[in-house]
Amino acid sequence: MNTPKVSEHIVQWLKEYATNAGVNGFVIGISGGIDSAVTSTLCAKTGLSTLCIELPIHQAESQVNRANEHIKQLKERFSNVTEGEVNLTSTFENFKNIVPKVEKSAKTDLALANTRARLRMTTLYYFAGLHGLLVAGTGNKVEDFGVGFYTKYGDGGVDLSPIADLVKSEVFDLAAHLEVPQSIQKAQPTDGLFGDSRTDEDQIGASYDELEWAMQMQNEGKSNADFSDRKLEVFKIYTRLNRINQHKMVPIPVCEIPSNLK
Repeated sequence: MNTPKVSEHIVQWLKEYATNAGVNGFVIGISGGIDSAVTSTLCAKTGLSTLCIELPIHQAESQVNRANEHIKQLKERFSNVTEGEVNLTSTFENFKNIVPKVEKSAKTDLALANTRARLRMTTLYYFAGLHGLLVAGTGNKVEDFGVGFYTKYGDGGVDLSPIADLVKSEVFDLAAHLEVPQSIQKAQPTDGLFGDSRTDEDQIGASYDELEWAMQMQNEGKSNADFSDRKLEVFKIYTRLNRINQHKMVPIPVCEIPSNLK
């Protein structure tokens, strides 16, 4: 990948899209992770208003520290960057208190994790509406179109996706080129939605390098019969997630009414 040229291309694409849409710039949720750091830096390089919002919900201190470090660095580098913080912990706890009580399980944990992401999406659109901004998505290609590792109408609820055609390794290459803080470049990827130390790899069962490989193998028409041992395990993980999460990746189905019924 020609990293400098890719960076320039995305920045120009962002700038043209925002200008054509008649908006002032972008708002991005900053998590302390590599994807939001790269996305916000690319937005900042457009010269348009770039609002970086922290949205902690029982967030780990390490994630908060990395987010703060990144925003501080961005503000020092770009005069068009502003920041904000909305601590959604009490809102999340209030939500838990008003919905019907159910027995704790893996399903309730996942439902609440997705609720966190949707509260953040709602907050980002609040600021977007106030300031005439676009919500910039932070998903990469493996997450968005490979395994569907995001929350529908949560972090998947965005106006545009600057890095969604880049796999994770390419995002890391861009991060180095864009001089994202080393603490973020070295951190293990995590969605931070469960209030513990689990990483993306812990949840998925495979690393991003492995998932990139599996994505390429599927694109080449490979099947389970082509692999054994760990490669077979990873390929099964990838293809299973790709299959069950198609509802996130395809347009919402519309029930079309036959003309003779109208």
